[in-house]
Amino acid sequence: MTVRGVERLSPRMARVTLAGPELRGLTVEQPAASVRVLLPSPGERELVVPSWNGNEFLLPDGTRPPIRTFTPCRCDPEALELDIHVVLHGAGAASQWAGAAEPGQPAAVSGPGRGYVVDGDAAAFLLAGDETAIPAMGQLLEAIPAQAQVRVLVEVGRPDARLELTDRPRTSLQWCDLPPGATPGDSLVAAVGDAELVPGTRVWAAGEAAAVQRIRRHLFENLGLPRGQASVRGYWKHGRSGDSDPGA
Repeated sequence: MTVRGVERLSPRMARVTLAGPELRGLTVEQPAASVRVLLPSPGERELVVPSWNGNEFLLPDGTRPPIRTFTPCRCDPEALELDIHVVLHGAGAASQWAGAAEPGQPAAVSGPGRGYVVDGDAAAFLLAGDETAIPAMGQLLEAIPAQAQVRVLVEVGRPDARLELTDRPRTSLQWCDLPPGATPGDSLVAAVGDAELVPGTRVWAAGEAAAVQRIRRHLFENLGLPRGQASVRGYWKHGRSGDSDPGA
């Protein structure tokens, strides 16, 4: 498949449209699912498909290929198109790829990975995430029944990273600005800690791995939330070579 087009949604987010017959049969049935995208190696424009050695994917020179995970924002089975959103933060393979991608550039995708099963009987939801989770949260807001009460907490590194998410009823949206120099996730963790959860609230949280681990401990250990009422996912790892490159 190839890149069909790139559109800037904000100074911090780009929509990349992939297209090709290889997408035939790809279906995404649940919101907040995932796909994995193989990217060109840094400094290269050509895509080299890695081989599986039984434990990991490796390129012919023995190095690991840059593979990033994204939320499939739109999957059109008739046009054979797939949209993904990429956070643009200056460095990292995904950000550089999305910033320089041109129509016709080759791409490769695998998936989809599991999404989130919305409990249609739940009366309240808490959605919490950083910029990389915005596309998934947008899908969840469309899938959650209109009668449910929803609180949305989103951490952004800069005010211009804010995107319009929803105008659905019974929904409150709080943007959590991360102060310059602060550890990713600090503002989100604090906001979740301050949130009051009514009995039966379902929680979905995603973002930087260490931050969501702190959220997980708060939910399960401090609040005693039943584990079946929460889905907490690490999307990327801050400060780890090769992984400190958030997708979306």
